[in-house]
Amino acid sequence: MTDNIAEVAKKLKSQLAVLKDKRAILRSPELRDLYSKIKDIPADQKRAYGQAVNALKQELETIIETHEAQAASDSVKVLDVTAPFDTNAKSWPQLLTADLGSKHPLMSELEKISDIFYRMGFTVAESRQLDDDYHMFTSLNFPEGHPARDDYDTFMTVETDKHGKKFIAPAHTSTMQNRLLKKYKSNLAAGKPIAVLVPDRVFRNEDLDARHEHTFYQFEGIYVDKGANAGHLMATLKTFLQEYFQQELEVKTQPFYFPFTEPSFEFALSCPFCKKQGCSICSYTGWIELLGCGMIHPNVLKMAGIDPTVYTGFAWGSGVERLVMVKNDIEDVRYFESGKLDFLRQFK
Repeated sequence: MTDNIAEVAKKLKSQLAVLKDKRAILRSPELRDLYSKIKDIPADQKRAYGQAVNALKQELETIIETHEAQAASDSVKVLDVTAPFDTNAKSWPQLLTADLGSKHPLMSELEKISDIFYRMGFTVAESRQLDDDYHMFTSLNFPEGHPARDDYDTFMTVETDKHGKKFIAPAHTSTMQNRLLKKYKSNLAAGKPIAVLVPDRVFRNEDLDARHEHTFYQFEGIYVDKGANAGHLMATLKTFLQEYFQQELEVKTQPFYFPFTEPSFEFALSCPFCKKQGCSICSYTGWIELLGCGMIHPNVLKMAGIDPTVYTGFAWGSGVERLVMVKNDIEDVRYFESGKLDFLRQFK
């Protein structure tokens, strides 16, 4: 098993040395083939095999990033027009060079999350920064005047759409659900599932504190197929979280209410830091409440032109900041949007 990975690694590194588009190696058939074989590996070897393949991919990414950094340093220096300048100097020397920058931790984690779900067969789609009442509420089984509309503390614009409804800053990435179900419902006719991940920014009129922010990121998952059930939902989320935290985890659910799912659940995982013994991160309960999920409501499927008597689906939504805070023991969500350099430098 490891001999095969080592053989592929040698071949890919050799190709990498001569490739002009070095990032193409990450989409190579050889690397995809290694991932596709995971499902056939014996259960007692699956974890070690998966970690070895991931390690190879990370090694290739490191080589590519090193090459890109070297190529950038050999070229003309990038000018950061937002950096401070000495306006009294004859040539206006730059005091802060662009190569001192780094990816924001949320962007780095979003890439990791998207990569995991991509390997699980999900297509990744972007949300919108401005949307309408239909996609925010009506298409998700929130009738006019429904009290659950008030739970989202939605930002609205003064401008209105052609129906006289105010435009909305999306309060959840579920605004894309109706569009994506319609876009990919041809998959169902072809015998394929709808499997889409939507990571993006959302906005809510929150009272700011260590756990609440008016601007944050979510990732929404949508899956529809014949026979899709709650067991598939739990297995999907557990597989993702174990890959994300790189350890075995227990999960549990409890009933909840969302207008767009039925049944609906709150989803919790065993604390990856104290192994359910109790610590400050899990408030000494041994469990961390992480996200909301459930089976897509039949009305939502009907709104997208999908027959709920033939197809079922599940969906979930999770805050990215919440995951990153748990993973890195960050105590205040406001740090992410604050521009605090001493905080951001930890992730360089």
